[in-house]
Amino acid sequence: MLRTHTCGELNASFDGHEVTLCGWVQTTRDFGKFIFVDVRDRFGITQIAVDAESNPEAYAIARQLGREFVVQAKGQVKRRSNPNPNIPTGEVEVIPQSLSILNTSEVPPFKIENETDGLEELRMQYRYLDIRRPAIASNLVLRAQMVKAVREYLDANGFLEIETPNLIKSTPEGARDFLVPSRLQPGSFYALPQSPQILKQLLMVAGMDRYYQIVKCYRDEDFRGDRQPEFTQIDCEMSFVEQEDILQMFEGMTKSVFKKIGNIDLPDFRRITYREAIEKYGTDKPDLRFEMEMVDLSGVIHEQLSVKTEPFVVFKKVLESKGLVTAIKAPKASGWTRKDLDSLTDFVKAPHRGATGLIWVRYAEDGTLKSSVDKFFSEEDLKEWARAVQAEPGDMAFLLAGEVAQTRKVAGDLRLELGTRLGLRQAGKWSLLWVVDFPMFETDPETGELIFVHHPFVSPHPEDIHLLDSRPEQARALCYDMVMNGNEIVSGSVRIHRKDVQDKIFGILGLSEEEKQNKFGFLLNAFKYGAPPHAGCAFGLDRWVMLMAGGESIRDVIAFPKNSSGRDLMMDAPAPVPDKALAEVGVQVRAALS
Repeated sequence: MLRTHTCGELNASFDGHEVTLCGWVQTTRDFGKFIFVDVRDRFGITQIAVDAESNPEAYAIARQLGREFVVQAKGQVKRRSNPNPNIPTGEVEVIPQSLSILNTSEVPPFKIENETDGLEELRMQYRYLDIRRPAIASNLVLRAQMVKAVREYLDANGFLEIETPNLIKSTPEGARDFLVPSRLQPGSFYALPQSPQILKQLLMVAGMDRYYQIVKCYRDEDFRGDRQPEFTQIDCEMSFVEQEDILQMFEGMTKSVFKKIGNIDLPDFRRITYREAIEKYGTDKPDLRFEMEMVDLSGVIHEQLSVKTEPFVVFKKVLESKGLVTAIKAPKASGWTRKDLDSLTDFVKAPHRGATGLIWVRYAEDGTLKSSVDKFFSEEDLKEWARAVQAEPGDMAFLLAGEVAQTRKVAGDLRLELGTRLGLRQAGKWSLLWVVDFPMFETDPETGELIFVHHPFVSPHPEDIHLLDSRPEQARALCYDMVMNGNEIVSGSVRIHRKDVQDKIFGILGLSEEEKQNKFGFLLNAFKYGAPPHAGCAFGLDRWVMLMAGGESIRDVIAFPKNSSGRDLMMDAPAPVPDKALAEVGVQVRAALS
């Protein structure tokens, strides 16, 4: 080994020890006869103190050093006369007997520090340098620790880690596949798996009983801060279980990881239905670090309008079209200025939200009420609104009106914005819950056809099986999501294990017998041979690590991520390949494009 210790482990207990360190030069500070060199590796930083008089050879080498030079220092650990309390090694320094340059470095394109001057695109181009920054390196360390904790829990509970193939058949799972042409079968294509869904179900048919895999998945879709063309799942499946067994098992796993990684004891997870989540919070992944529920005022306002000679036109039209008037209380916000209120109005009217406006009610500390619609509603009307949302003096209330689904969605966005402005979404505070009873199907807004909400292998809720023949759009699924601080990190379901039920679901989705066999024949055939009841789920590892690290983008917790356009700036991929390589796999893209 070229070193005896890392740059992060020395402290006062090593005083007088002989050590050898290796790492990169973070900074050098030249004070004439003394040069101090901060040497960094992924474990930390240690100061090397070079004295021109006692070691002129090491001093001469120290004067040659630049940022990111790779060095080796052999010497004795000494207590520092001026300790640095900001780093774990700040009590000591190393007095080198020898200092060697293992490699030189050009001046890096950005500072290799947490507070770097490099923009994200530049840092992604030089990702191998960006990873040297402690902020990114610590994220990758955290990721490894979490994966280890997950494996320990699952191994202890009888799960087998089984690999599934990356070259499979293209199957519809809600997003576009990445396709891989076959050289040996011209005109045919593999697909990279969007998930191992069907394969893990087949493993249950095969009797493997409890399976897991830390697995790469691929989806050719638009990308955001929390999406990548390739991402990692903790993929799990169990046989001979019901929904409650899955919730208990993986709530337990989540608690175990939090305890091992952060010494955090999580309480039992709250459970709410999909319908309750949408109606109270405007989303199926509510952030419950704060309550601030949406309140339906449609009935109250309908009664108020019925006795008015000049009803408020906006509310009148919304209620006549069976729309929704919903309200949210913002506690202790009555001091917000008109500028604050105007910015909230602009927030809900943003093009991607599409609200036509925002009504506010100020409940002053002295008990008086004032609103943006005083012309149309009396103070008694406003008091009724305040009672409905349980507002108290010092609070604000905000009302939105419009088509039901859109209004709930906008109100959900507004709720999160209010929570942020009021400081209710604190880092380090955790809210974990299960959302259950998702709908089985939804209507495609473009075609009007029924499509699956999660995937076509989800078992219908036993209480709703009778609806499949007459009103399938009302049927619920045995489906569940785990939500962490407003982010979905787990999605799962009880699977269909009977061929007749799977046939019925495919029929509702409009698949012909030929399509069933062409796309899923191997699964249907497997169900003929005694498929056990089974269920499972998948954790989004990247997103979970991001939340544990306190980040906002999964790119910060992936070693070599793609940018927001799906490009690898470091390797310059995707990239063209020679015509000869395309011809070998039977693809004539360039000819078609020209």
